[in-house]
Amino acid sequence: MKLQPIITSLLETDLYKLSMGQAIHSQFANYRTTWSFKCRNKNVTFTPEMVEEIREQIKAYCDLHFTEEELHYLDESIVWFKSSYVDFLRLWKPRFEEFEITAGGECGLSIETKGSWLNTSMYEIPTLAIVNEVYFRMAYNYEELFESFKKHLTAKLKRIEKGGDLWLSNFSEFGLRRRLSAQAQELAVKTLCEADYEASHFVGTSNVFLAKKYGVKPVGTMAHEWIMCVGQGNHKHNPAYSNWYAMEAWVQEYGILNGIMLTDAITTDCFLKDFNLTYATLFSGARHDSGDPFEWGDKMIAHYQKLGIDPKTKTLLFSDGLNFEKADKITRYFKDRVQVAFGIGTYIANDTDVEALNIVMKTTACNGMDVAKISDSSGKGMCKNPAYVDYLQRCIDWRMEHE
Repeated sequence: MKLQPIITSLLETDLYKLSMGQAIHSQFANYRTTWSFKCRNKNVTFTPEMVEEIREQIKAYCDLHFTEEELHYLDESIVWFKSSYVDFLRLWKPRFEEFEITAGGECGLSIETKGSWLNTSMYEIPTLAIVNEVYFRMAYNYEELFESFKKHLTAKLKRIEKGGDLWLSNFSEFGLRRRLSAQAQELAVKTLCEADYEASHFVGTSNVFLAKKYGVKPVGTMAHEWIMCVGQGNHKHNPAYSNWYAMEAWVQEYGILNGIMLTDAITTDCFLKDFNLTYATLFSGARHDSGDPFEWGDKMIAHYQKLGIDPKTKTLLFSDGLNFEKADKITRYFKDRVQVAFGIGTYIANDTDVEALNIVMKTTACNGMDVAKISDSSGKGMCKNPAYVDYLQRCIDWRMEHE
């Protein structure tokens, strides 16, 4: 291993992985999933040296275990975590045997993980953080990149601090999976914690390790994998009802706690078929991750009003490729109509003089069968079987036309 270890704590993951992990542990411990890596940048190539470094970094990550101090933090700080799940984490560690890392793939890097959903779900975020940092440290002069990162961070913060021209309302840092480096993300979180705001408010970070270190709120609810696996992993289910199954299981686990619902796993229009008065009341809001944010927000507000719910009592969380300027426009557009919040990732954690990586690691199979996402914008899915995507789309279309 040529670089220092990149992931040094199992807390260095996004909160929603642990929250989904508890629900998986309680209700779906026998589910098995396959995850596949993809780099969407067309001009990026991982060298054999990078692939070997990524392999060694993941090996080092797989040697980690939760410390008692970390487990105590989870037990005491996250109100919805059960002691039984914390006890499970005491025994849990990653398994390198469940990784397949080769120099294949269009970009020169192929990563696939297979195993229990409990295990493989936890691998996504650390793996992407490792891939990012290895690439930027080995493909560029890292010190120069880090200097440009600091310059950009200083400039953008001036616009949201007291006296700045941008108004963000509540926002969180979501950049772990695509950060320039651990050093860069920590600097960003530390700087955001210390900034002096007036019309913006820094709520916290999805990185549980940094939330603990800096005494801020760890944030995040669920990912698309929850809806895809719960809704499509049981082969008796009609996948057009994936959202209903996912919400039912989430409420069973958390009740009214931890309730921001993703809407675009199988299109927002199909989601709204299941987002009835009960669920719309129990969930504190919804998250936007694809499609036009203004059209989506108007649609959500109209849906709440149709159900007789005051939209001002609900939160719309936006998280799709945001920067401060976009967040400001969204805030002003929905002012006095609904509460808005933002999860901002790459723009905070990997804004340098070079293009950031657009890398993902997605669930591609659950319990031996394909799973897929059909979001509100094209190009976000990763299913390996076009026939299954066609089947899922036909299920959605039939429901939308006949129900």
